[in-house]
Amino acid sequence: MPTHHPPPSLHELAAAHSLPDHQSMDASTLAWIAANPPPPAPHEPLLVAEDPLLLVPHPAWFADPHLADSLHGIQHGARVSVLACLLAREHGLDREHTAALCTAATVHDCRRHNDRADPGHGQRAGSWFAEHADTVLAAFGQDLSQSARAEAATAIAVHDLPYDAFPSEHRAAYQRAPHLADLLKAADTLDRYRLPLQRWWPDASHLRIAVPDWLYPIAHRLVVRSEQARLTGADHHSALTHALTTLFAGDTRA
Repeated sequence: MPTHHPPPSLHELAAAHSLPDHQSMDASTLAWIAANPPPPAPHEPLLVAEDPLLLVPHPAWFADPHLADSLHGIQHGARVSVLACLLAREHGLDREHTAALCTAATVHDCRRHNDRADPGHGQRAGSWFAEHADTVLAAFGQDLSQSARAEAATAIAVHDLPYDAFPSEHRAAYQRAPHLADLLKAADTLDRYRLPLQRWWPDASHLRIAVPDWLYPIAHRLVVRSEQARLTGADHHSALTHALTTLFAGDTRA
């Protein structure tokens, strides 16, 4: 009888420079991620005043339905919203700007066409959010002023660009209100532990804001716990809720 070999993992495909356009988490890659945590922080918070804001994007918001379950899909957007909320607290954002940041985080990749670099996906998502803000905010039970909506759209539009490559139409808007874009970039970077090679993992040298040391192991555990729950059959919301329930419980295991 022929021998049946399992398909190569994302980690193996990345090492061989042969990743497909659409990439979804697999058990072997997740085991590798779990086995390579970042250094523990000297001090991690055991409690927070209230749970981080968890916003889970709707599958219909994605330009390509294949991407809803991909490395840039629902899980990624929701985790970035959580990390954005924690960063917003760390940097003293008010309630409205925290809601705007977390909303932007949730939909920042929803107009992707693939799981590669996909140039222009930030600007596509920023334009999409500006057009569909009422629908998105209603789904999340949020209400933002027009100025906060515009700031969120700008943050989405530039999240994937180096600072020196911002288009002229977004540069002035960024300079008027840089905090949302800076924090969205940081939150997006923290969720890079989901990617299948360590050289793609978080690199704070590309950021303009400070990220506390304790947030790196938190971000790693959030990836591992939510993706593990998803692989074992939980729906997106349940998988993310499961990860959050143990995140600040003093359990430092992946």
